[in-house]
Amino acid sequence: MIKAKKLLSVVLLAGTIASAQTLVTVNGKSITQEDVDSELMRATQGRFNQVPPEKQAAFRQQVLQQLIGKELIFEDAKKNGVLKTKEYKEEYKKLEERMKQELAIQVWQKQLLDGIKISEKELKDYYKQNKEEFNEPESVHARHILVATEDEAKSIIAGLKPLSGDKLKNKFIEEAKAKSTGPSGPKGGDLGYFTQGQMVPEFNDKAFSMKKGTVTLEPVKTQFGYHVIYVEDKKPAMIRKYDEVKAFIEQRLKMEKFKDAMKKKMDALQKKAVIK
Repeated sequence: MIKAKKLLSVVLLAGTIASAQTLVTVNGKSITQEDVDSELMRATQGRFNQVPPEKQAAFRQQVLQQLIGKELIFEDAKKNGVLKTKEYKEEYKKLEERMKQELAIQVWQKQLLDGIKISEKELKDYYKQNKEEFNEPESVHARHILVATEDEAKSIIAGLKPLSGDKLKNKFIEEAKAKSTGPSGPKGGDLGYFTQGQMVPEFNDKAFSMKKGTVTLEPVKTQFGYHVIYVEDKKPAMIRKYDEVKAFIEQRLKMEKFKDAMKKKMDALQKKAVIK
C-alpha cells in the first residue's frame, strides 16, 4: 500500500513538470523552472511533494544555486581549455561508450514496455480488488503565525477575532507575513495540506479539531513557540475515484507485466548466447 501511494505521487507530480519559465540567465545561458523541477525530481527520487511545505522553497533555491554553480564551472572549464585536453577527451570517449550502451538499453526496454497493453477490465478489476490502496486520510489545509511569546500570540488573536470569511483570511496572511518567525511566514503562514501525525501533537490536535475558516481563540504552545492557527480547508477521509487513479493502476500493471516479459526475454537471450 505504501509503495503504491509513492508511485501514485510520482505519477501525479510528473504531470506538473511542464514549465519552461526562465528563472535566471548565467552569461546568456537560461536556467528554467523545468531545469529546477527535473533536478528536484532526481534529487528526491520523484518524492519532492513529500518534502515538508516549509522546506520546499529553500530546497528549490539550493538546487537553483547548484545549477548556477555548474554553469559557471563549465564556462570557466571551456575558457581554460579543459575540453581540449587529452584527459578530457579520453574520459569523454569512455563516457560516450557507456552512454551508447545505456541509451540503447533504455530504448530497448521502452519499446518492450510500450508494447504491453492493459485492458479496461484489468484496470477496473484491480481497482475493485485493491480499494484500500487508494484511501485518502482526513487532511487539513492550515496557516499559522509563529511567535516567541504568549502575549504576542494573544495580541494577534485579538486583532483577528472580530473578522470572518475573506477578511479574516486576508488579515491572517498579512499578519503572518509581518510577524511570523516560522519559515512559512513569507507565504502567509501557509503549511499546505497535512494528515494526522505530520505535525507535532499539540499543533496537530488543535488543527484537526477546528472548523474550516476559523482561527484559534487561544495560542497553541509547542517546542517551537506559540502558534496562531487558521484552518483554510478540511478534506474528509475518502477513497480516490477510479478515474483519478486509472493512470496509476495502468502504470503499475504494465510494470508487473514488463517484469515478466523481461524475464522471458532474458531467459531466451541467455539460451542463445555463448557465456563462458
